Amino acid sequence: MEGFFKLSSCFQTQSEPAYCGLASLPMVLNAIAIDPGRKWKGPWRWFDESMLDCCKPLEKVKANGILFGKLVCSAHCVGAKVDAFRMNQSNINDFRKYVKACSTSDDCHMISSYHRGKFKQTGTGHFSPIGGYHTGRDMALILDVARFKYPPHWVPLTLLWEVMDTIAESSGLRRGFMLISKLDRAPALLYTLSCKHESWMSSAKYLVDDVSSQKM
Repeated sequence: MEGFFKLSSCFQTQSEPAYCGLASLPMVLNAIAIDPGRKWKGPWRWFDESMLDCCKPLEKVKANGILFGKLVCSAHCVGAKVDAFRMNQSNINDFRKYVKACSTSDDCHMISSYHRGKFKQTGTGHFSPIGGYHTGRDMALILDVARFKYPPHWVPLTLLWEVMDTIAESSGLRRGFMLISKLDRAPALLYTLSCKHESWMSSAKYLVDDVSSQKM
């Protein structure tokens, strides 16, 4: 549960009904101490939902939420390392391994995209970080960012897989999960930006998938 303590110290409530993705990402970015490169308020450098507008304007997110690919793009945009998987790109055994790995680490965290229906919860598509794993009961802890609706809750990992393995109505694509950590960088005085890096190529793939299936 090492990952839980870092995440819980950064736990926040989404400020808008459609901001679940934009609330989940700052939790993870702050937990792994990525520098936003600008001040939030006063002298403090801290990620906030309002900073995550590089892949989709905030007004559009406020109106209809954010797609899986655009959230992946936002994480790349602020300098995180992202390994993203739609459900047809993984299997439940690998997913369990990823959940375990992130739950026992404080430098990698998972955000899950799922449909609330099979949980018998109100609402449809949702994003939230995964905060822990119970080995004995094979359960995952969802740190639900819609805290005005639901507190953190344990769910069977097999059921979490089922609610993730659904189609997002807004894109026609499968939902999924993403692993977020810091990029490994060697110390240097100057950096150059290359769009040939595999992380940017991954972002481009998701953007093409999402843009081609929905008018922005």
